[in-house]
Amino acid sequence: MALRPLSLAVLGAAGAVGETVLRALEDQDLPVKSLRMLDAGAAVGTALEFHGEVVEVEEVKPGSFRGCEIAFFAATGAAAREWAPHAWAEGCAVVDGSPAFRLDPEVPLVVPEVNPPAAAGYDVRGVVASPGAAAVHLALALKPILDAAGLERVVVSSCVPASGAGREGVEQLERETRDLMNGREPESGPAIPHRLAFNLVPQVGSFGEGGRTDEEVGLREELRRVLALPELRLASTAVQVPVFYGNLHLVNVATRHRIGSAAARDLLRKAPGVKLLDAPAERVYPMPMLGVGDDAVLVGRVRDDPTQEHGLELVVAGDNLRKGGATNLVQIARLLAGKYLQAG
Repeated sequence: MALRPLSLAVLGAAGAVGETVLRALEDQDLPVKSLRMLDAGAAVGTALEFHGEVVEVEEVKPGSFRGCEIAFFAATGAAAREWAPHAWAEGCAVVDGSPAFRLDPEVPLVVPEVNPPAAAGYDVRGVVASPGAAAVHLALALKPILDAAGLERVVVSSCVPASGAGREGVEQLERETRDLMNGREPESGPAIPHRLAFNLVPQVGSFGEGGRTDEEVGLREELRRVLALPELRLASTAVQVPVFYGNLHLVNVATRHRIGSAAARDLLRKAPGVKLLDAPAERVYPMPMLGVGDDAVLVGRVRDDPTQEHGLELVVAGDNLRKGGATNLVQIARLLAGKYLQAG
């Protein structure tokens, strides 16, 4: 069924994710009747382009969402918590890309290729949450393995690019690289606590209980929700790497039943949202630079782990701003519009 044109809003339109939402809307060809771009502070008044037309960013305020059907939230968690109730009260559903609602049991957490029925619960709070980039990428890669053989344990090492810390992270890496190439010692921060250029920083997010960061805890809990495995044993380590865009995840899996790497490759080759790049003898495997700009998640180097029963290893890469962020938001909106809002 073809979708009717939608009245949309983007909160945080002038940020990195917000601008990527605009590009994803163009690429995904979601029918748009009207588009309101919203932000706060210095971003207000910014001129942005959508489908060849220049649109000025408006200040978000009570009443901003009236007349809109779906709002994409590409802002901070604090902004999402402040403005989501306003949007819902004004008759507008929210698709949120911030961490604000990801672990809220009343808010569905959705990757459309993995758990589309969960979106039916959006009307409790008027919000559907999108997982963080790592959880989106890994959910797509692990879902076919889960369906075929079950999952007992997952161990992940995630390489997170500078853009994982927002536009400030990209600017910090640019500045540090420029300084070092010109013989100057750069100052670290504020987005990343140590120098990132020509370095690796084993901290993404803030440390909490047990020495884990909120990024690492969030990945575990978000994957549990999306895969409907509340007891899944998952250990993760996130490392900030000197790459501007694109995540890379090194994954070790213990399955409940034996599947084997050949069968796993066949399943991944057919899985929605996944591209199999697995010809290591020809040096073909996932890399962040191959994932940037691609809405699929790249999976490769699929191999048996001989150190454990029913073990697999794989490498997963994806664009943290596209399928890990903006594209998933747009796909959630399409799901909502097609199944729940279309009669409005």
